[in-house]
Amino acid sequence: MSKIIKIGTRDSELALWQANAVQQMLEKLGHKSELVPVKSTGDLVLNKPLYELGITGIFTRTLDIAMLNNDIDIAVHSLKDVPTLLPKGIVQAAVLKRGNIRDTLVFKNNEEFLSQRDAVIATGSLRRRAQWLNRFPTHTLVDLRGNVNTRLQKLEDNDWNGAIFAAAGLGRIGLRPQNAINLEWMIPAPAQGAVMITALEEDNDIRTICSELNHEETEICTSIERQFLNRLEGGCSAPIGAIAYIKDEQVLFHGILLSKDGTKKIEVKRVEKLGEHQDMATFCADYVIERGGKRLMDDLKAVDKKVNVYSTKTLTEAQQNLFHNDIKVNSSDFIQINTNRIKPFLLKSEVKNVIITSKNAVEALITNIPAEELQFKNIYCVGRRTKRMVEQKIGKVTHSEKNAKKLAEYLVEYIEGTEVTYFCSDLRLDDLPNILSENNITVNEVEAYSTKFASEKIDDNVEGIMFYSPSTVKSYLLENQADKIAFCIGESTAAEAKKRFKDVRVAKVPTVESVIELVNLNYV
Repeated sequence: MSKIIKIGTRDSELALWQANAVQQMLEKLGHKSELVPVKSTGDLVLNKPLYELGITGIFTRTLDIAMLNNDIDIAVHSLKDVPTLLPKGIVQAAVLKRGNIRDTLVFKNNEEFLSQRDAVIATGSLRRRAQWLNRFPTHTLVDLRGNVNTRLQKLEDNDWNGAIFAAAGLGRIGLRPQNAINLEWMIPAPAQGAVMITALEEDNDIRTICSELNHEETEICTSIERQFLNRLEGGCSAPIGAIAYIKDEQVLFHGILLSKDGTKKIEVKRVEKLGEHQDMATFCADYVIERGGKRLMDDLKAVDKKVNVYSTKTLTEAQQNLFHNDIKVNSSDFIQINTNRIKPFLLKSEVKNVIITSKNAVEALITNIPAEELQFKNIYCVGRRTKRMVEQKIGKVTHSEKNAKKLAEYLVEYIEGTEVTYFCSDLRLDDLPNILSENNITVNEVEAYSTKFASEKIDDNVEGIMFYSPSTVKSYLLENQADKIAFCIGESTAAEAKKRFKDVRVAKVPTVESVIELVNLNYV
């Protein structure tokens, strides 16, 4: 195959290590390839909503979208992070030979604390937390999230006794400290230590190539573990452990389900002949379910999640489904929009240059006059989604930029003529007209819609607020303090938030989905 295979990967050190390993294997087979680190969801150029395609996993979603958009040919994942049901059109193409399956305790000073009543252990995994508390019920567990390097640094910086990591992750990037021990008693996450390659179901050539990298024994064992997880209806974050291995032509399985606090535990062990193991996962899961597992899983689902974030824009059901399982989000509209009456003569063909910076302005325009009568010569707009809506409902966009300031700078250089009509809100917060006026361009501002603040008092236990415009920031501050994380859709919104908020994070792409991804990454 002469085609260069595009290998999609996240851009963390561990993810790149795994992708490089796949690249080296492909090269040994005589196939050329290149790594394509995928940083964000991008423009989500899909014909169907994400939920219809079954795209759910926080660690895999970005790569799933890139593959369905044909930006990559294969994707490389840590298999334990992959949802048990893959998106439509994407299949498992190979599972590499498994690495170390165990969890590892990295500790400070010595291991004496293991025999003491009081100790502080850090982990972001419900499974590890539950098993640790089951074994050491008097110890204190603290939350620990981030990539491997970040978590090791947090362990160093805090007064903790130790932290729990996946042994494979530490070993693959050469960061396993000397003061570390494998926890042989802890049942790992299903498929821990394994690497999966996914490909498009329709791409037979790529799937044939990937099949040469598949390790059959690892595929058998991880399939059993993931079927067990799926049968229990547990997500990647549920306190479920499973390990299968092959010895002397037999498949041995050990599974476990715990309550979040570790006080309840249901275990199952099973041995089957290799080749007669097909119903092993179902039998073991049903065994757990019949012995109180269903009630335990129902209790886990019923536990009221902490409200981590609040969205200042009402989210659709599909958007809510994109949040990580550990995150609960509430939402409401902090801005209410009313379309204004626009005088018809302002919308006729004699208007040569127009600026549209929001979808609200588009709605206002087509509400006032039929779209076919809006024959503007040059339409300049802000944002990809606004551009898309303009071209769907009014006409071709001459030029667009990601924010108002950049558009103003472009117009100063390239506008045809010296006059422009700007369809805006009564609460316009950008500097676009000022920049144009300072450069001798006449700006006719038309209030296409009015914006009304509709702020609500937010509970103190909310940790982060999602903002989508400078106006949503202003509205929020009417009733609330700037003492939370501000997740912002773009630079203009972030600039307004930075006037009051200390911790401001900006999405890589100005879309609601990208803001959601930003929130997810904060709580991983």
